[in-house]
Amino acid sequence: MKGWILVATLLYFAQQASAQDPFEIHIYEYEPLSRGSYSLEAHLNSIVQGTTSPEGSLLPTRHQAHLTLEPTIGLSETFSVGFMFLNAWQPGYPPQFAGWRILPHLYAPDSWHLPVRIGFVSEFSFQNTRYEENPRRLELRPIIDREFSQWQVVFNPVFERALHGPGTRHGWNVEPAMLLRWNRKSFSPSLEYYGEIESINVRPRAQPEAHQLFVGGDWKAGPVFSINVGAGFDLGHRGPGLVLKTRLEWDWRAPGNH
Repeated sequence: MKGWILVATLLYFAQQASAQDPFEIHIYEYEPLSRGSYSLEAHLNSIVQGTTSPEGSLLPTRHQAHLTLEPTIGLSETFSVGFMFLNAWQPGYPPQFAGWRILPHLYAPDSWHLPVRIGFVSEFSFQNTRYEENPRRLELRPIIDREFSQWQVVFNPVFERALHGPGTRHGWNVEPAMLLRWNRKSFSPSLEYYGEIESINVRPRAQPEAHQLFVGGDWKAGPVFSINVGAGFDLGHRGPGLVLKTRLEWDWRAPGNH
């Protein structure tokens, strides 16, 4: 019961980061699924501080709540496909379906005996312009994952751009993200870094940056169920201030698939 009270509290107080996707704040790890294995994630976020009036096609963001459901199914030992179903609610408006995404996952097999575990996730996004001014977007996310006896380090050098909408003029953005986790039996503390550098290939290049650090961890609540929580803080003068995030994950893997 205490865990669900914590989740509800985080949902109420979370707020949007300018360097973050408000529907998902997550560093991708090396997590291949064997054929027939599947997982489900639920991302809960709410914007306490935000805009109070519409901006173009966008609804005001203050007190806007988001629920993202992300099922993923393994098609082979190295390939899986995920989908995101984005839902949003703004006070004064009915709950709305905010869009969907498809995410192919590729992983280098362990049999290659690489010094680090390598993966790659691409994301094709189709969103309602009430919640994202660019209705189509592409994200390329390499995964570099190294696990030690008690520590895990993950790096996502993400490249993202709008395919349709006003953001297309900015070209490619780079959004580096890194995770440092202390692996423990029940609760594993972690630090997560998220950054954003805009327009790396369009003049004026390398426009204002945003950086955030999240302190939190993962709670193993059962054999297939875990909860990730985190509190985010700005590094520098850009950003929205305090951000709290929650991710619920159910992971049904075939025996022997880790």
